[in-house]
Amino acid sequence: MFDKNKKRIIARLDVKAPNLIKSINLEGLRKLGSPAKFAEKYYKEGVDEIIYMDVVASLYQRNGLGDIVKLTTENVFIPITVGGGIRTAEDVENMLRCGADKVAINTAAVSRPDLISELANVYGSQCIVISIEAKQTASGEWEAYTDNGREKTGLDVVEWAKRAASLGAGEVLLTSVDREGTRKGFDIELTRKVSDAVNIPVIASGGMGSVKDMIDLFGAANPEAIAIADMLHYERLTVQDIRRSALDSGIPVRKI
Repeated sequence: MFDKNKKRIIARLDVKAPNLIKSINLEGLRKLGSPAKFAEKYYKEGVDEIIYMDVVASLYQRNGLGDIVKLTTENVFIPITVGGGIRTAEDVENMLRCGADKVAINTAAVSRPDLISELANVYGSQCIVISIEAKQTASGEWEAYTDNGREKTGLDVVEWAKRAASLGAGEVLLTSVDREGTRKGFDIELTRKVSDAVNIPVIASGGMGSVKDMIDLFGAANPEAIAIADMLHYERLTVQDIRRSALDSGIPVRKI
């Protein structure tokens, strides 16, 4: 078990089956290779968790990651969260049978918030992650989006996070669409506002371009975890580099 007082370093793998892909602002996809191979590499480097997101699930009305998760769990023994196209209890059941530990829901929860409670009551809050794709508005607030950052919801991100938590979500995966893939740093203000508003763990995703970005985020906001894609996929930093820098900066992460 991981120490709950430790900050988690999570590898995020966006997938358009059968390939791991990378995008900028959730658009423009570049194929990188086998998701399971990348996940195994990060596991061996000491990452705390894996997040798999099916980026075309909305298009096909289903999550196509079952086989990839099964393959991954043959060699990877850390928590795996799977998101994209999770709409029903049957979808959750299928992913858990394939080896996932948690599921992330977005579109279906926006459409019918009571789904959060229904799933949490069956599988436990620790299994249900609310995935929020946030874009900043002209007024300086943030609006939640669905369908991989394409569809507006009209929901204020902070208020939606609070509601999802009250309905039984056990964790927030907070993705800044504006920062995703840009290497310009996390959206610190967004992360701070959501972290302050909810009493469940927040995973900050989108924008990490250097270890300084991580240090700045943990210094000014209070997420429980960061999700990293670009920096790991393109080998700009290893998990060990990130963990070492965190420890050197006094950020409480797990020692390997």
